[in-house]
Amino acid sequence: MNIYAVGGAIRDELLGVPVKDRDYVVVGATPEQMVAQGYRPVGKDFPVFLHPQTHEEYALARTERKTAAGYHGFQFFYAPDVTLEEDLARRDLTINAMAREVRPDGELAGPVIDPFNGQADLRNRVFRHVSDAFLEDPVRILRIARFAARFAGFTVAPETMALMRKMVAAGEVDALVPERVWQEVSRGLMEPKPSRMIDLLRECGALARVLPEIDALFGVPQRADYHPEVDTGVHVMMVLDHAATQGYALTVRFAALTHDLGKATTPEDVLPRHIGHEGRSVDLLKPLCERLRVPNECRDLAVLVAREHGNIHRVMETGPAGLVRLFERCDALRKPARFAEALQACEADARGRLGFEAREYPQAERLRIALVAARAVDGGAVAGRFVDRPSLIKDAVRQERVREVALALGESV
Repeated sequence: MNIYAVGGAIRDELLGVPVKDRDYVVVGATPEQMVAQGYRPVGKDFPVFLHPQTHEEYALARTERKTAAGYHGFQFFYAPDVTLEEDLARRDLTINAMAREVRPDGELAGPVIDPFNGQADLRNRVFRHVSDAFLEDPVRILRIARFAARFAGFTVAPETMALMRKMVAAGEVDALVPERVWQEVSRGLMEPKPSRMIDLLRECGALARVLPEIDALFGVPQRADYHPEVDTGVHVMMVLDHAATQGYALTVRFAALTHDLGKATTPEDVLPRHIGHEGRSVDLLKPLCERLRVPNECRDLAVLVAREHGNIHRVMETGPAGLVRLFERCDALRKPARFAEALQACEADARGRLGFEAREYPQAERLRIALVAARAVDGGAVAGRFVDRPSLIKDAVRQERVREVALALGESV
């Protein structure tokens, strides 16, 4: 049998970027031979084995055939006579359909095996499908979009874009399971330029199918002082990319992406103002999170930011009592780390406008100082003064926090 390293590891090696992990394909072997050599079987749909020492995954060479719509509608065939080229032919892009042989000591040997001219596409910075089998797997649309967010200088070959649009028109994208959509979208959000993922999904028509709430933002005008040439969709992309340049967590980037959903439902007669869009944003955000089964920590921060970002922007004019009420609404006294992430998302929102990229955001520092002061209040000690009047405890603790915040900010109560 022969073992090959395949896919992204070869691509990244040729690009000169760090290789995080390797995928291996085994040609000319049976499951019984793999087990006899100490490999442990773990695959469900097709034979995958863990190396006895490194515990890396090794898959038997296989082909696949489309049997039903969607991501799961495939039948796999594996046998010792399946060739490396046949295995590579089922992959999505030419730049991911390259291989190198692995020596017995685990080192790569020999030249790059490149039956579909992936090296040329790598040099030309082109995403190109390997074959028309690309049409059979709608996840590939999401993967290309994610790759676009990672490799900012690459473009999609026209014939590949045509296939992507054909898949959207055929309803293939509608068959994607929510977990897989979230998996690919969340990974794309963590790439260096996540707006490119959204742009590419929009270009092929898939954004309206997987994230219609985001698609609806493009073309919706912003306030004139935000620069009239930047619509709400473009603004959200700038916010998202700013969050990425700062290295913010997935929770913050998702909040950046979804903070303005309600602007798509602003009545035309009040545009370009967006009065009350925060509440409408929350109303759209909650079903979006349910549909994609977004993790609770991402959902909770996104809802907080969508609801409160306008109030947070205005805190330079908010007094100590108003700040304490804001902390209570945001549960910041119990969850200061989450509130710190909310401030990151709000700062990204403030800077995600033309000419505002380097603008100061003093709101964040004001709120940090105020929150430290409010959290320093010993609620138990205050409550001890009202043991015979428990109905007064809540208001007494709040007033003590207001006094401490005012003292920390050098302001009057």
